Amino acid sequence: MRKNDSTKRLIILALSLIGLCVLTAFYSYGWFHYFYQHIYHRTGNKFNVNGHYLIIGIYFVLLFFFSNTYGALKIGYLKPVDIFLSQLFALLCVNVISYCQLCLMYGWFILGGEKMITMTILQLLFSAVWTWLCNVIYRKAFPPRQLLLIHGERPIEDILNKFASRQDKYRVARCMNISEGYDAIKKAVVDYDAIVLWDIHTADRNELLKYCYSRSIRVYMMPKIPDVIVKGSSQLHLFDTPILLTREYALNVEQRIVKRLIDVICALILLVIASPFMLVTAIAIKLYDGGPVLYKQVRCTRDAREFEIMKFRSMRVDAEKDGVARLAAKNDSRITPIGKFIRAVRIDELPQLINILKGEMSFIGPRPERPQIIAQYMEEMPEFAFRMKVKAGLAGYAQVYGKYNTTPYDKLKLDLFYIENYSVWLDIKLMLLTVKILFSPDSTEGVDAKQVTALKKQVEEQEK
Repeated sequence: MRKNDSTKRLIILALSLIGLCVLTAFYSYGWFHYFYQHIYHRTGNKFNVNGHYLIIGIYFVLLFFFSNTYGALKIGYLKPVDIFLSQLFALLCVNVISYCQLCLMYGWFILGGEKMITMTILQLLFSAVWTWLCNVIYRKAFPPRQLLLIHGERPIEDILNKFASRQDKYRVARCMNISEGYDAIKKAVVDYDAIVLWDIHTADRNELLKYCYSRSIRVYMMPKIPDVIVKGSSQLHLFDTPILLTREYALNVEQRIVKRLIDVICALILLVIASPFMLVTAIAIKLYDGGPVLYKQVRCTRDAREFEIMKFRSMRVDAEKDGVARLAAKNDSRITPIGKFIRAVRIDELPQLINILKGEMSFIGPRPERPQIIAQYMEEMPEFAFRMKVKAGLAGYAQVYGKYNTTPYDKLKLDLFYIENYSVWLDIKLMLLTVKILFSPDSTEGVDAKQVTALKKQVEEQEK
């Protein structure tokens, strides 16, 4: 299995590098046959061989950086559509930056913007074909892993459906209840490529985890909240004894200062860029039903401090006339036609840039919830308060890697991953990835009427 994984990694690396090299070759052709010629005739600056290598090398490095950030190199890990979408965003970022670089060398807006657009279209066409071909190669070379799922008493339909959504990577061949006993499970695990430890008591999980680790058996494990907290701890040594330290604060003072600077600068820039879209949105909402343009609502940020969040109104004026707080449901009839559109492309969130400038929110952080909903969750899940160890955000880890209708317990774990592993680079990466999820319909899908959000019994069982 280890040999097979090494081969898989080498093949994925080779396919990724070939794709990046071909995309860079498109730019190289445009550089030598058009852009460099115009720069040379205008400025008289002649590049030697090293200069050409530097220009092309910078393009390759930028392409690798953005492709890696957006996940365009995760062949086999992400779905082909996600790979192509990631490549699209990577190419747009790199080509915009490269065009600005060419303009600086030219001394003005370089002639040939249409050439850059044509090159980008050709690159995207190649990316579409290459992504399809890589997916075919991956599926032929690496069939889905045969999994053994070990579970407790909770229903397993949800996790089975999630594995079933990636039949190209996984196939749950058998499910065993932990009540069948260690001996039966240990005898069975050797017949599968990996096992899934899903919703079992910590003692049982630890026993099986150590057994599999000692025999180099791959394990997929659902983390519990204490696991997420420990993952973000610092490693210390007291003489010859290793110690894991979980700190009493989420962000240190240096991180808070840098984070605030990024928030203010980015909010000001985005307000200027988005102002035309905000004006058009405000006019459309007013003309539709004559109601207020903005919708203000009390939410909670760091340390449960309340503030009024601002959004463009996407629901009817009487959406909550009964005074009961509720999440938007799938196909919610309260959402207006204009509201459906602005929610889909996240325009309704733009007024929150003002909340960021006021210091009530940050660009990246757990999404703020209403006090009433927090109280409901905390009755069944007291750990939900952990999300408020940092300032609330316009976007967050749970929004990038989850969906609107991800259960609160899973959102909590995702947000804790962010809090316990915070870095400035993580904020920047999540900002870049947030642009990508704007085009994912799942991320704005409402809560299903049958969806369970928080049950005390479930949470207690998950934490055992």
